[in-house]
Amino acid sequence: MSIIPCEKNKAFELKIREFAETLKTEAHTLGSNGLDENDVYNSGLFRGAIERIRGQFAASMNEKRQFVDRVLGYMQDQGYVQTYESSGSTNRHDYTLKLRSGKTAVIELKGCLDGNNTNIFQRPAHAEEFIIWSVCANRGADPRRNVWSGLHTRLSATIIAEEKRVDGLVVWDWVCGTIGRICPKLTASDRRTTVAQYRLPPPCIYVFPSTIPTPRNNANPRAQPLAAVELLQAFHRCFDGRDEEVNFVDFEVAHRDEDTVRRTIVRRGGEIAKESEETAIRRE
Repeated sequence: MSIIPCEKNKAFELKIREFAETLKTEAHTLGSNGLDENDVYNSGLFRGAIERIRGQFAASMNEKRQFVDRVLGYMQDQGYVQTYESSGSTNRHDYTLKLRSGKTAVIELKGCLDGNNTNIFQRPAHAEEFIIWSVCANRGADPRRNVWSGLHTRLSATIIAEEKRVDGLVVWDWVCGTIGRICPKLTASDRRTTVAQYRLPPPCIYVFPSTIPTPRNNANPRAQPLAAVELLQAFHRCFDGRDEEVNFVDFEVAHRDEDTVRRTIVRRGGEIAKESEETAIRRE
């Protein structure tokens, strides 16, 4: 069993590599720039165009926010949340929601979970539930490597060392269920939900403990039940999730000589999907 059901489509990755090679070798045949083949590659035109495209993709949050707005709007229309609003650029979180029960939930958006940005978050005081949502639109990314990196290498260390409570993680974006990231949840039946221009499989949900792990007083907190985290349950019910697909994340923490070490255990369908060895927390 894997940390997340989907995996990188190796055949599609090969197509990306082949297309990239074609761009490198045939760029001089594209467009009408008035330059010969030698000038296209040696003048910096080709490299400059590639860097510009990379910068445009990396710098823009518009596509991610459009996706999230469409999803949250759909959940509101279906009665799973009362209201939602963007928290604005001055806050350290992205969305604030009023849930059906009246509770306040906060969402922090992250990318593919394999970078240092995953560690940068702050649970605001008004949050009764705090969720991280990974939106990884990189078709060539490896979801299994990235999710494990996010859960164990980054989030578990930050939760323990900085005492930052996180109620759960949602891993889900518009690439899910496409040729770039084939979703096993769609194998037996097509459980896609149409939201605006997107056709989405059920999200991958990870429920965390409700308390901060500490070696002396709380060495092995278990994940909360799904029903205890209303926003995660709303995602699950609204988008046709099945109970056996929900992931429950447990942490174990201890002192070993001068180190604080932790283990991360992920359970799904009553079985261990993945677990780590004891890993020391290294904070710079």
